[in-house]
Amino acid sequence: MKYNTRKEALLVLEDGTLYKGLAVGKIGTTRGEICFNTGMTGYQEIYTDPSYYGQIIVNTTAHIGNYGVVNEEQESDSVKFSGLVCKTFSDIYSRKSGEGTLQEYFVRNNIVGISEIDTRELVRHIRSKGGMNAIISSEILDAEQLLAEVKNIPSMSGLELSSKVSTPNAYYAGDENASLKVAVLDLGIKKSILNNFTSRDVFCKVFPATTSFEEMQEWGPDGYFISNGPGDPAATIYAIETVKKILNFDLPLFGICLGHQILAEANGIPTYKMHHGHRGLNHPVKNLLTGKSEITSQNHGFSVDAEAVKTSETVEVTHINLNDNTVEGIRIKNKKAFSVQYHPESSPGPHDSHYLFEEFISLLRK
Repeated sequence: MKYNTRKEALLVLEDGTLYKGLAVGKIGTTRGEICFNTGMTGYQEIYTDPSYYGQIIVNTTAHIGNYGVVNEEQESDSVKFSGLVCKTFSDIYSRKSGEGTLQEYFVRNNIVGISEIDTRELVRHIRSKGGMNAIISSEILDAEQLLAEVKNIPSMSGLELSSKVSTPNAYYAGDENASLKVAVLDLGIKKSILNNFTSRDVFCKVFPATTSFEEMQEWGPDGYFISNGPGDPAATIYAIETVKKILNFDLPLFGICLGHQILAEANGIPTYKMHHGHRGLNHPVKNLLTGKSEITSQNHGFSVDAEAVKTSETVEVTHINLNDNTVEGIRIKNKKAFSVQYHPESSPGPHDSHYLFEEFISLLRK
């Protein structure tokens, strides 16, 4: 399909702001919370990350689709986000290893998007007004109708979404003869996280999100991992209760992103919805235990309440975001449990944060 044959499309925000552009992917309509990712690469990893379930992504880098898609770069078994907003969308790709165009990939996965948007202006609007719901359509070009529909989209606050993206059945990852066994609670896990475990002589059993502690414990794991995922952590009550039981048994536990927030909630530390969240590959984080800083990959719209941690007798902050001082890591005093808000399996540093997997492995061997 030639670029100049694209149909018109509309993007309407919850506050009534209207953007006109050209259709990307499947002709249709999509809805969700709009947010932006500042990463210069890795768009396929973003689109298949279950943490983006129910969200429309604004890619701020100028060219999207120019290196095509490759199957091995999937972070899950399917596309998880709701829709795309970008500046320039490419119908062709230049990477020798590419296995197809992003346009074909979107049509195959029923993804609706819009291009030729001034993403710089849009991001400034979101940063000013805050995250909000939005709708993209290339089949309905009546802005008033779309605005009426966008107002019916539920807020991300209070939404439990992990059960919608979690595996329906338990499965294994790694070598069954590995020296360590880790039970993984799948709240929306990325494949690259599992790869970081299996490459370190760990055999994983990945359990559905609502699995009880008792069922996971029957497998006899050396420790537990609580994964990333979408939605409001406070609404993920079943996972909070599971983590409480893991802590009561004083078993090694490591959490990433949503898993980090769940660990906080399990210890009486509330979480809150951020103004517009952190999503990108260049967030500076300071490790308060070592004094060293890391360049991190982040994707979250909720955060742990820093003031509540200060007054906690059981939880202490281990990492902070150097841009806004939000909590990026915690550990539980007198327990073998810790977590981080960012994604150490990603590599913007490129390997600044891999030590966190090693620290968990050390806890498993004690």
